[in-house]
Amino acid sequence: MSTIDFARSFLTFRIDTLKKPPQTASHKPPYTLNNARIQLDCVCDITEKSTGISQRIVLGVSCKTERVGVPDEIWTVPNADFIPIVSVDRFLNVKTYAYIGQEKTVTLYGLGQPQPDRQTGSTVEAFDSLRIHIQECAGEWLATPQAIIAATYAHDPLIAVTEFETKRYRVCLTYPVKTFNVNERDNVYQTDTGPVLFPDLMRPPEELIAGLELAYSAFNGPEWIEFLVRTPTDVPGGARVYHFTKPVRIDGVRNRLFRAGG
Repeated sequence: MSTIDFARSFLTFRIDTLKKPPQTASHKPPYTLNNARIQLDCVCDITEKSTGISQRIVLGVSCKTERVGVPDEIWTVPNADFIPIVSVDRFLNVKTYAYIGQEKTVTLYGLGQPQPDRQTGSTVEAFDSLRIHIQECAGEWLATPQAIIAATYAHDPLIAVTEFETKRYRVCLTYPVKTFNVNERDNVYQTDTGPVLFPDLMRPPEELIAGLELAYSAFNGPEWIEFLVRTPTDVPGGARVYHFTKPVRIDGVRNRLFRAGG
Protein backbone atom coordinates (compact mmCIF):
# COMPACT_ATOMS: atom_id res chain seq x y z
CA MET A 1 0.00 0.00 0.00
CA SER A 2 1.30 3.46 -0.85
CA THR A 3 0.48 7.03 0.08
CA ILE A 4 1.86 10.51 -0.71
CA ASP A 5 5.02 11.92 0.80
CA PHE A 6 3.93 15.56 1.01
CA ALA A 7 7.33 16.71 2.27
CA ARG A 8 8.72 15.79 -1.17
CA SER A 9 5.74 16.74 -3.38
CA PHE A 10 5.71 20.04 -5.25
CA LEU A 11 4.33 22.12 -8.07
CA THR A 12 6.87 24.17 -10.02
CA PHE A 13 5.95 26.91 -12.44
CA ARG A 14 8.43 28.67 -14.71
CA ILE A 15 8.04 32.23 -15.98
CA ASP A 16 10.28 33.34 -18.85
CA THR A 17 9.39 36.82 -20.07
CA LEU A 18 11.64 36.39 -23.10
CA LYS A 19 9.19 33.77 -24.34
CA LYS A 20 5.82 35.16 -23.22
CA PRO A 21 4.63 38.12 -21.16
CA PRO A 22 3.65 37.37 -17.55
CA GLN A 23 -0.06 36.81 -16.97
CA THR A 24 -0.22 36.65 -13.18
CA ALA A 25 2.39 39.12 -11.85
CA SER A 26 1.32 42.23 -9.92
CA HIS A 27 4.68 43.98 -10.56
CA LYS A 28 7.40 44.09 -13.18
CA PRO A 29 9.56 40.97 -12.65
CA PRO A 30 13.12 41.95 -11.65
CA TYR A 31 14.52 39.21 -13.91
CA THR A 32 13.36 37.61 -17.14
CA LEU A 33 13.37 34.11 -15.62
CA ASN A 34 12.03 32.58 -12.41
CA ASN A 35 11.16 29.05 -11.30
CA ALA A 36 8.88 28.87 -8.25
CA ARG A 37 8.81 25.53 -6.40
CA ILE A 38 5.87 25.25 -3.99
CA GLN A 39 5.16 22.36 -1.64
CA LEU A 40 1.75 20.67 -1.83
CA ASP A 41 -0.97 20.82 0.83
CA CYS A 42 -3.63 18.65 -0.82
CA VAL A 43 -4.23 16.42 -3.84
CA CYS A 44 -7.80 16.33 -5.15
CA ASP A 45 -8.87 13.67 -7.67
CA ILE A 46 -12.32 14.13 -9.20
CA THR A 47 -13.85 11.54 -11.54
CA GLU A 48 -16.98 12.04 -13.62
CA LYS A 49 -18.74 8.71 -13.21
CA SER A 50 -20.55 8.66 -16.55
CA THR A 51 -17.36 9.11 -18.60
CA GLY A 52 -14.71 7.74 -16.22
CA ILE A 53 -12.62 10.84 -16.94
CA SER A 54 -10.58 12.03 -13.97
CA GLN A 55 -8.76 15.23 -13.28
CA ARG A 56 -6.11 15.75 -10.62
CA ILE A 57 -5.91 19.17 -8.99
CA VAL A 58 -3.24 20.08 -6.45
CA LEU A 59 -3.12 22.76 -3.78
CA GLY A 60 0.12 24.59 -3.09
CA VAL A 61 1.04 25.93 0.32
CA SER A 62 0.43 29.57 1.18
CA CYS A 63 3.17 32.13 0.58
CA LYS A 64 3.33 35.92 0.15
CA THR A 65 3.50 38.20 -2.88
CA GLU A 66 7.15 39.11 -3.41
CA ARG A 67 9.84 40.51 -5.67
CA VAL A 68 12.46 37.81 -6.27
CA GLY A 69 16.16 38.63 -6.12
CA VAL A 70 15.93 42.35 -5.32
CA PRO A 71 18.41 44.03 -2.89
CA ASP A 72 15.62 45.38 -0.65
CA GLU A 73 11.83 45.85 -0.43
CA ILE A 74 11.08 42.20 -1.20
CA TRP A 75 7.45 42.29 -0.09
CA THR A 76 4.95 43.94 -2.42
CA VAL A 77 2.66 46.61 -0.94
CA PRO A 78 -0.19 46.02 -0.47
CA ASN A 79 0.77 42.44 0.27
CA ALA A 80 -1.34 39.33 -0.27
CA ASP A 81 -1.38 35.72 0.78
CA PHE A 82 -0.83 33.72 -2.40
CA ILE A 83 -2.06 30.15 -2.84
CA PRO A 84 -1.74 28.38 -6.21
CA ILE A 85 -4.15 25.66 -7.31
CA VAL A 86 -3.28 23.84 -10.54
CA SER A 87 -4.11 20.92 -12.79
CA VAL A 88 -2.06 19.96 -15.84
CA ASP A 89 -3.88 22.49 -18.00
CA ARG A 90 -5.67 25.02 -15.74
CA PHE A 91 -4.72 27.20 -12.80
CA LEU A 92 -6.51 29.13 -10.06
CA ASN A 93 -4.44 31.69 -8.18
CA VAL A 94 -5.99 32.77 -4.88
CA LYS A 95 -4.65 36.08 -3.55
CA THR A 96 -6.02 37.32 -0.24
CA TYR A 97 -5.45 40.94 0.70
CA ALA A 98 -6.23 42.63 4.04
CA TYR A 99 -9.85 43.14 2.97
CA ILE A 100 -12.02 42.27 -0.01
CA GLY A 101 -11.67 44.98 -2.62
CA GLN A 102 -8.06 45.93 -1.89
CA GLU A 103 -6.99 43.71 -4.79
CA LYS A 104 -8.64 46.23 -7.15
CA THR A 105 -5.88 48.74 -6.27
CA VAL A 106 -3.27 46.36 -7.74
CA THR A 107 -2.75 46.13 -11.51
CA LEU A 108 -1.65 42.96 -13.29
CA TYR A 109 1.69 43.83 -14.88
CA GLY A 110 1.52 44.05 -18.65
CA LEU A 111 -2.25 43.48 -18.81
CA GLY A 112 -3.50 46.85 -17.58
CA GLN A 113 -6.33 45.39 -15.54
CA PRO A 114 -6.99 45.06 -11.81
CA GLN A 115 -5.62 42.05 -9.93
CA PRO A 116 -8.48 39.60 -9.27
CA ASP A 117 -8.47 37.78 -5.96
CA ARG A 118 -9.29 34.57 -7.88
CA GLN A 119 -7.51 34.41 -11.22
CA THR A 120 -8.10 31.44 -13.51
CA GLY A 121 -6.63 30.57 -16.85
CA SER A 122 -4.67 28.22 -19.05
CA THR A 123 -1.32 27.01 -17.72
CA VAL A 124 0.09 26.96 -21.25
CA GLU A 125 -0.72 30.66 -21.71
CA ALA A 126 0.39 31.77 -18.23
CA PHE A 127 3.64 29.83 -17.74
CA ASP A 128 6.63 28.75 -19.76
CA SER A 129 6.19 25.39 -18.04
CA LEU A 130 4.34 23.79 -15.15
CA ARG A 131 5.38 20.58 -13.40
CA ILE A 132 3.48 18.64 -10.76
CA HIS A 133 5.66 16.24 -8.81
CA ILE A 134 3.86 13.88 -6.43
CA GLN A 135 6.23 11.61 -4.53
CA GLU A 136 4.70 8.34 -3.42
CA CYS A 137 5.98 6.35 -0.48
CA ALA A 138 5.04 3.22 1.44
CA GLY A 139 1.96 3.70 3.56
CA GLU A 140 0.33 1.70 6.33
CA TRP A 141 -3.42 2.01 6.80
CA LEU A 142 -4.18 2.64 10.47
CA ALA A 143 -7.46 0.77 10.76
CA THR A 144 -8.17 1.21 14.48
CA PRO A 145 -8.12 4.11 16.95
CA GLN A 146 -5.42 2.26 18.89
CA ALA A 147 -3.18 2.09 15.81
CA ILE A 148 -3.83 5.75 15.04
CA ILE A 149 -2.95 6.82 18.58
CA ALA A 150 0.20 4.68 18.60
CA ALA A 151 1.40 6.25 15.34
CA THR A 152 0.72 9.69 16.77
CA TYR A 153 2.88 9.06 19.83
CA ALA A 154 5.57 7.58 17.58
CA HIS A 155 5.75 10.94 15.73
CA ASP A 156 5.02 9.26 12.41
CA PRO A 157 3.83 11.42 9.48
CA LEU A 158 0.07 10.96 9.08
CA ILE A 159 -1.80 11.26 5.79
CA ALA A 160 -5.60 11.49 5.56
CA VAL A 161 -7.67 10.23 2.64
CA THR A 162 -11.31 11.33 2.39
CA GLU A 163 -13.56 9.93 -0.34
CA PHE A 164 -17.14 10.91 -1.13
CA GLU A 165 -19.42 11.11 -4.13
CA THR A 166 -22.48 12.66 -5.70
CA LYS A 167 -24.66 11.30 -8.47
CA ARG A 168 -22.23 12.75 -11.00
CA TYR A 169 -18.76 12.72 -9.37
CA ARG A 170 -16.41 10.72 -7.17
CA VAL A 171 -13.94 12.75 -5.10
CA CYS A 172 -10.77 11.67 -3.33
CA LEU A 173 -8.91 14.17 -1.14
CA THR A 174 -5.43 13.27 0.10
CA TYR A 175 -3.72 15.60 2.56
CA PRO A 176 -1.18 15.68 5.40
CA VAL A 177 -2.49 15.79 8.97
CA LYS A 178 -0.68 18.73 10.58
CA THR A 179 -2.74 19.13 13.75
CA PHE A 180 -4.15 16.10 15.52
CA ASN A 181 -5.90 15.29 18.81
CA VAL A 182 -5.73 11.90 20.55
CA ASN A 183 -7.04 10.42 23.80
CA GLU A 184 -5.77 6.95 24.63
CA ARG A 185 -8.03 6.63 27.68
CA ASP A 186 -11.21 6.67 25.57
CA ASN A 187 -9.65 5.78 22.18
CA VAL A 188 -10.67 9.09 20.64
CA TYR A 189 -8.86 10.90 17.83
CA GLN A 190 -9.71 13.94 15.74
CA THR A 191 -8.08 15.76 12.84
CA ASP A 192 -7.97 19.55 12.67
CA THR A 193 -6.01 20.32 9.57
CA GLY A 194 -5.82 22.24 6.36
CA PRO A 195 -6.24 23.96 4.17
CA VAL A 196 -7.62 21.39 1.77
CA LEU A 197 -9.57 21.73 -1.46
CA PHE A 198 -13.36 21.82 -1.25
CA PRO A 199 -15.03 21.29 -4.67
CA ASP A 200 -18.33 22.65 -5.95
CA LEU A 201 -19.75 19.46 -7.46
CA MET A 202 -22.68 21.26 -9.10
CA ARG A 203 -20.29 22.55 -11.78
CA PRO A 204 -19.43 20.84 -15.09
CA PRO A 205 -15.97 19.26 -15.37
CA GLU A 206 -14.41 22.20 -17.23
CA GLU A 207 -15.42 24.60 -14.43
CA LEU A 208 -14.43 22.51 -11.41
CA ILE A 209 -11.08 24.20 -10.79
CA ALA A 210 -12.63 27.68 -10.93
CA GLY A 211 -15.16 26.70 -8.27
CA LEU A 212 -12.74 25.27 -5.72
CA GLU A 213 -12.68 26.75 -2.24
CA LEU A 214 -10.24 26.41 0.63
CA ALA A 215 -11.36 24.62 3.78
CA TYR A 216 -10.16 23.02 6.97
CA SER A 217 -11.19 19.45 7.69
CA ALA A 218 -12.04 17.61 10.90
CA PHE A 219 -13.17 14.04 11.49
CA ASN A 220 -13.09 11.59 14.38
CA GLY A 221 -14.51 8.54 12.65
CA PRO A 222 -14.57 6.82 9.26
CA GLU A 223 -18.01 7.80 7.93
CA TRP A 224 -18.49 11.57 8.22
CA ILE A 225 -16.47 14.77 8.05
CA GLU A 226 -16.95 18.45 8.76
CA PHE A 227 -15.31 21.12 6.62
CA LEU A 228 -14.89 24.77 7.60
CA VAL A 229 -14.98 26.63 4.30
CA ARG A 230 -13.31 29.95 3.52
CA THR A 231 -15.96 32.49 2.54
CA PRO A 232 -16.52 36.29 2.39
CA THR A 233 -17.23 37.44 5.94
CA ASP A 234 -18.49 40.77 7.30
CA VAL A 235 -16.43 42.43 10.05
CA PRO A 236 -17.20 45.51 12.18
CA GLY A 237 -16.75 48.79 10.34
CA GLY A 238 -18.37 47.66 7.11
CA ALA A 239 -15.40 45.80 5.63
CA ARG A 240 -15.49 42.27 4.29
CA VAL A 241 -12.66 39.74 4.55
CA TYR A 242 -12.08 36.13 3.60
CA HIS A 243 -12.24 33.85 6.63
CA PHE A 244 -12.97 30.21 7.43
CA THR A 245 -16.53 30.63 8.74
CA LYS A 246 -18.87 28.24 6.88
CA PRO A 247 -19.22 24.74 8.41
CA VAL A 248 -20.28 21.96 6.03
CA ARG A 249 -20.93 18.37 7.15
CA ILE A 250 -20.83 15.46 4.71
CA ASP A 251 -22.12 12.04 5.72
CA GLY A 252 -21.46 8.76 3.96
CA VAL A 253 -17.79 9.48 3.34
CA ARG A 254 -14.83 7.14 3.75
CA ASN A 255 -12.07 8.57 5.94
CA ARG A 256 -8.78 6.71 6.33
CA LEU A 257 -5.53 7.59 8.05
CA PHE A 258 -2.16 6.32 6.86
CA ARG A 259 1.27 6.22 8.44
CA ALA A 260 3.66 7.51 5.76
CA GLY A 261 6.73 5.36 5.34
CA GLY A 262 5.17 2.45 7.23
